[in-house]
Amino acid sequence: MPDLLLELRSEEIPARMQRKAAGDLKKLVTDGLVEAGLTYEAAREYWTPRRLALDIRGLTIRSKDVQEDIKGPSVTAPDQAVQGFLRKAGLTDVSQAHVHSDPKKGDFYVAHIVKPGRAAEEIIAELMPRVIRDFPWPKSMRWGAASSKPGSLRWVRPLQSILCTFGPETEEPVVVDFAVDGIRSGNVTYGHRFMSDGKPITVRRFDDYVTKLDKVKVVLDADRRKEMISDDARNLAFASGLELVEDEGLLEEVSGLVEWPVVLMGAFEEEFLAIPPEVIRLTIRTNQKCFVTRKQGETDRLSNRFILISNIEAKDGGKEIAHGNGKVVRARLSDALYFWKTDQADLPDVEKLEASAGKFALDLKKPLDQRMARLDALGVTFHAKLGTQGERIERIRRLAQEIAPLVGADPDLAERAALLAKADLTTEVVGEFPELQGGMGRKYALLQGEHPSVAAAIEEHYKPQGPSDAVPRDPVSIAVALADKLDTLVGFWAIDEKPTGSKDPFALRRAALGVIRLVLENDVRLPLAEITERAASLLFGSFQEHYLALRSNFNPETMNDVDFNYGWNNDFALIERQDKTRENFVPIGSLRALSASSADLLSFFHDRLKVYLKDEGARYDAIDAVLSPDADNLLLIARRVEALIYFINTEDGKNLLAGTKRAANILAAEEKKGTRVADSVDPALFSEDEERALFAAIGEAEKDAGEAIEREDFSGAMLALAKLRGPVDAFFEKVLVNDENEKVRANRLALLARIREATGKVADFSKIAG
Repeated sequence: MPDLLLELRSEEIPARMQRKAAGDLKKLVTDGLVEAGLTYEAAREYWTPRRLALDIRGLTIRSKDVQEDIKGPSVTAPDQAVQGFLRKAGLTDVSQAHVHSDPKKGDFYVAHIVKPGRAAEEIIAELMPRVIRDFPWPKSMRWGAASSKPGSLRWVRPLQSILCTFGPETEEPVVVDFAVDGIRSGNVTYGHRFMSDGKPITVRRFDDYVTKLDKVKVVLDADRRKEMISDDARNLAFASGLELVEDEGLLEEVSGLVEWPVVLMGAFEEEFLAIPPEVIRLTIRTNQKCFVTRKQGETDRLSNRFILISNIEAKDGGKEIAHGNGKVVRARLSDALYFWKTDQADLPDVEKLEASAGKFALDLKKPLDQRMARLDALGVTFHAKLGTQGERIERIRRLAQEIAPLVGADPDLAERAALLAKADLTTEVVGEFPELQGGMGRKYALLQGEHPSVAAAIEEHYKPQGPSDAVPRDPVSIAVALADKLDTLVGFWAIDEKPTGSKDPFALRRAALGVIRLVLENDVRLPLAEITERAASLLFGSFQEHYLALRSNFNPETMNDVDFNYGWNNDFALIERQDKTRENFVPIGSLRALSASSADLLSFFHDRLKVYLKDEGARYDAIDAVLSPDADNLLLIARRVEALIYFINTEDGKNLLAGTKRAANILAAEEKKGTRVADSVDPALFSEDEERALFAAIGEAEKDAGEAIEREDFSGAMLALAKLRGPVDAFFEKVLVNDENEKVRANRLALLARIREATGKVADFSKIAG
């Protein structure tokens, strides 16, 4: 069967767009071919910095004929209806239609329309201009004289040529002829921009296309380019007694910058190794797209050699290219060294920070304390409706102090860590490389003699930042991480900025998942409702203090709306300012409203917990059976779910589940009918041994299960309930619940209610499927 080869060659394709663009091309073309009635055996996309290519194997040569039956009106219908049917079916005369009969509806017209198949070349020629014109580039441009005309082609960079051939391996393929904005398809491509002679290359099909490109210094396969770069970089480093610091993201990027990768080694002065390794690595990676190296066997300290990837084979073996890159790297590292040293020195305006230092009990002799004082003094906004970073840090440190005993952390260390957690945001290094926030704070904290747990918490309180990110284990880190995330969640709930659908601009789902993982993976018994109520109270107090401070300096002539976002009315309800007068305030909440939002936040945690437990393999029905609206100890919820799933998969569990569900169904049906159920079970009304045995078993199971729950031994509670299996089975086998005697019936229904009540202390078995 024939193969299709397609290449779209342009001036340049940004590396970050290449992989997705090639995938989009494959999907758009193959979907269009299939929609047109063609089939294919396999398709693979390729990309380089200058071209997108597509290889489709086993494409059918023609689409199949399609028959369509169009049902018309009755043969006795008015002429107007018949004429409408003929127009719809594309017929010129009623004699071209067929007459079908139906026993109920009688005779009616049917048009049998046959749409003949089309040649694949015709379909491709029609499809490709549409694909090219509608291509979903994130950013695109117009160029040349045609760019001023309406409807001119847009592409990521100027499109230079289109190659499109089609045909079987045993025959000469044909060029599928079409044109887009004056660019006509052909069977010609061009080699490397600098290392080929610039002459056109005629190709027939994919195999010789790849071979001929290779001869003119173009490696079409991105995975092959990555392998070449990786292997050559490792070998070059090894030859110098070094090892490459692997970086998959950078490898992906540089493979999209070159069509013919050439690996070289550059160097910089050893004095720059005084800079932290991550700063060196990020400086070289970000500015020069180069890899760093280290001595073989070294884990942290880097070497002064780096690996760069060139797109040409230079006559001097790349010496001048390596030298030029080295000059740029040295300049960038000089900046980084300056930032590193500056962050460890006193701020020039340190004397102006005494008020903020006094507020937080900071030591202005320490650089990181100075940065924290500056963060507060500058009034850096966290969110327009949630105040400044300084106000937020005050809330976090108080909350971290209260959480600390619950996670086994020292409250004083937790407070200190929370106080310095955001201080590195005002450092020079983090200003240049925001992705190093936290990590640089840890280094600066250790340099000024902070406790190791405080330093670790400064870095780790952002974690976990996703499902695959590591969870902090140090108790101080756990306390600060929980305080940070809970303050964020409570704050955005208070101002009604909750996630909606797929939109979550403040990453609140991630924050909630972070709290869940911190609690479950560290076995933390956290009273979530109580802690969120406390966080809401701190938020309320923060707003109150903010308003009182602003009101004392209020001047309607000079103060603008940004400076005065909030006010407090006489009832201390949170209010938002409408204009510069004191009168026009609109209430937007209160402490009571914040408490209500905390209840809604607990429901949000339940939803995220369900997702987390489901991803861990838990059954949804088991989660629902355990989760009550007011359940706030996430660890106990998870342990209940685990114990329940194990129990209902045992033979005793399955049989007890069937019995308890039978009891619940009978009871629910009778309650719905209004049948009287006794308030309590009266043993004097028992007439069967099975009733007495069940009553005694329920009492014993309730007692044992209750004691096990008190010990948080949920497996033990399940085992206690398992003792009900035999008595429940025997009861339903021998006892008729709906006895003719009304008192006996009500008493037996009360016995069923006791079963429901006893099992309900562990889980709502009615929600278990099966």
